[in-house]
Amino acid sequence: MFSCLSHLECPRCDATYDAFIRQGLCTSCGSPLLARYDLSSVPIRRSALAGRAPDLWRYHELLPVSAPTGIVSLGEGMTPLLAVPRLAESLGLRQLWLKDEGLLPTGSFKARGAAVGVSRARELGVRAMAMPTNGNAGAAWSAYAARAGLDMLVAMPVDAPMITQAETVAAGGRLVLVDGLISDAGRLVSAAVAGSHWVDVGTLKEPYRIEGKKTMGFELAEQLGWRMPDVVVYPTGGGVGLIGIVKGLAELVALGWLAGPLPRMVCVQATGCAPIVRAFEAGAAESQPWPDARTVAFGITVPKALGDFLVLAALYDTDGTAIAVTDEALLADVALVGRLEGLFVCPEGAATVTATRALVESGWIEPDEEVVLLNTGTGLIYPDTVPVNAVTIRPDGDLELPSRVADGSMRP
Repeated sequence: MFSCLSHLECPRCDATYDAFIRQGLCTSCGSPLLARYDLSSVPIRRSALAGRAPDLWRYHELLPVSAPTGIVSLGEGMTPLLAVPRLAESLGLRQLWLKDEGLLPTGSFKARGAAVGVSRARELGVRAMAMPTNGNAGAAWSAYAARAGLDMLVAMPVDAPMITQAETVAAGGRLVLVDGLISDAGRLVSAAVAGSHWVDVGTLKEPYRIEGKKTMGFELAEQLGWRMPDVVVYPTGGGVGLIGIVKGLAELVALGWLAGPLPRMVCVQATGCAPIVRAFEAGAAESQPWPDARTVAFGITVPKALGDFLVLAALYDTDGTAIAVTDEALLADVALVGRLEGLFVCPEGAATVTATRALVESGWIEPDEEVVLLNTGTGLIYPDTVPVNAVTIRPDGDLELPSRVADGSMRP
C-alpha cells in the first residue's frame, strides 16, 4: 500500500468526506478539512525508512498520493537539523537546533506543501489552480505546477519580495500584483475562480498542503533519534506549518513510532501583525482581523488566518505560547545568526531567535531544555534585510585588516 489515506475530516464539526474525489472546505461549517489515515494498515516499521531516499516521500504511507506515478517532485525534503552552539550560548541555552528549510527547492518550506498539494491535485484531475500569497507559496506552487504540466495563477501584494515575483514568472505562473494585503488578494482569487474550472488552492482551501508541511515534524523526530524536543519555535502567518508539525508528531505517537508528550509549540508573530498572539493572550478560540498589518517579515503578514482556530488549539493542547517581536529586533537577529553561525536566515526565521531570547529571559524556557527553531526560508529571498557596509579601494591601494572588538565581532 503506497498511501494509507482513509478519508477527510472536519476538525470543527466532525463531518467526514470522501478523500478520493476533490474536496475544498467543509460544506457544513466552512472549516478546512484534514486528511486522516488508517494507521493500523501502515505496513512498515520505522526502521524501514533507513533504506529509502532522503526526501519527504520516504513517508509515503502517511501522505495522500496514491501511487509513485502521482508524485511531482523537485527533490524536496530532509533539510538539515543543525546544532547552533554559539547562538545557543548567546541565548543562554545548552541545546539549540535550527532546522533550515531555506535549502528546499524555491528557497522556502512552501516547497513541501506545493509538492504534496500539486501531486494530489493532479491525481484528482485538477488542471488549473489559483492562489493568493505573500510570495513564497506562489513561487513554490508555480514551480511544481510547471513540473506537473498544470496552469497556475498567483495573486500577491504589489510589495511582495521581488525575488518571489521573479520565481513565479520564471516558472510560468501567471502573476497578478494586488495593491493591498494577502487578504485582499484572497478575495480577488475567490471571486475569480467561482464557477470556473480553476481551483482555489490558497492556504487550507484544500486539504493537502498541510500534509506536505507535516513532514517537517516527521523529519524532526527522525533526526533526533525518534524523540521529541522540549520546545519548537515557529514563525506563524497562516499557521499551516505549525498545525502540520503537531499533526505529524501526533500521527507518529499513534503509530507507536514516537513517545509523547508533544513539544510545547511557540507561535511567533511580528508586533505589526499579531492576531494569533492577541487571541492567545485573551484565551480565545479564534482570532480577529488585524488592522493595518505590516512587518518586514513578509511571510507572516496574515491579518486573519483561515486556520487560526487550529493554531490556537495546537498551542493550548501542547501547553505552548504565542509571542510577538519587533521588526527592529528580528532584523538585528538576522545579522546575529549570520555572524555567529554563518547562516543567512529569512526575517521570519530570525523572529524565532528574538522570541526564544525573550522566553528564556522570562523563564518560560529553561536553560537546559532542548529547543528547535524553524528557519522557514533562505535569507537570499530578502537581500535588503542586511545592509552591506563595505569600503571600496583601488587595486593599487592598501588593504587594512579588521581587528576584533570586545564583543568578538570585527571592525575595519
